Amino acid sequence: MTNPRQVAVVGVTGYTGFELARLLLRHPEVRNPVFYVRETNGAKCLAELFPQLRGLGEAPLRTLSLDAIKQSGAGTAFLATPHEASAEIAPALVEAGIRVVDLSGAFRFRSAETFQSWYKLPAPRANWLGEAIYGLPELYAAEIAKARLIANPGCYATSVVLALRPLSEANWIAEGSRVICDCKSGASGAGKEPRRDLQFVEVDENFKAYNLFSHRHTPEILDHTGLPENRLIFSTHLLPLARGILSTIYVHLNRDMNASEVESCFREFYSGKRWVRVFPSPNLPQIQFSLHTNYCDLGFCLAEDGRRLVLISCLDNLLKGAAGQAVQNMNLMYGWNEEEGLQ
Repeated sequence: MTNPRQVAVVGVTGYTGFELARLLLRHPEVRNPVFYVRETNGAKCLAELFPQLRGLGEAPLRTLSLDAIKQSGAGTAFLATPHEASAEIAPALVEAGIRVVDLSGAFRFRSAETFQSWYKLPAPRANWLGEAIYGLPELYAAEIAKARLIANPGCYATSVVLALRPLSEANWIAEGSRVICDCKSGASGAGKEPRRDLQFVEVDENFKAYNLFSHRHTPEILDHTGLPENRLIFSTHLLPLARGILSTIYVHLNRDMNASEVESCFREFYSGKRWVRVFPSPNLPQIQFSLHTNYCDLGFCLAEDGRRLVLISCLDNLLKGAAGQAVQNMNLMYGWNEEEGLQ
């Protein structure tokens, strides 16, 4: 028998994995989380790798074994693993009756061709792509509650989709117009693997664009805003910061509007959504406001002509953009309070 309160976490040594461990170890509904890695190097407790976790409770560290996870009684598994690893691990765990939240990009698309085109990797089997639910709680809470496999969204995609979806559902974006999503992230968004371009001397006092027209979060934005690819310009930049995302999004509206209409659109769309904060105009979000929280902060500025709209979306890429959103999804899956473990 599996117990949803018993949790297995696979791949905990990266930045996202650490944040996930920190959240789960203090989550009031979670009992006895066990952490699995490919090599323990003799460590038996996660706090041996991350002394910051000392005092948060027992955190056993185990060598990764699918059989061990299946036999552990865990009802929930989080995968903070590379895309190709998740593609293999997730189906095996779901078939064993364990509900999975995958933080990689392996199951974010219905189409195998989309995954292969953008990730340059073999896609998971088509039936598993169809099984997975895109884990953006503010949009798909009902589907998440019943899901066996959750595909946690990308960090940039979360910031852009949450900003644009109210406008796209209201049909306010001018037909044929381009939408420009100019996004900036801290260096932790690139992961923990050592790379020359992420060394301190390369990042500090620097600011650069990267992966233009090739960023893997692009198809997520297209899928969940309804925009065609030829109308989206999505650019990504590396900030000399550890964490945080600020997305500046430029939109042309299809009729003259005023600021109160725009604000009402966002407030009504996100009414009752605990982890989205709408800033009243002319106040705008800043990265520092959402750091170390699970909030996505949204604000806007409307030009005097009532047609040109600039949206600002900010979040912590390691929390609302990754680990925090994964825990939010778990809370929905089991009918727990959406705030549990995230306050």
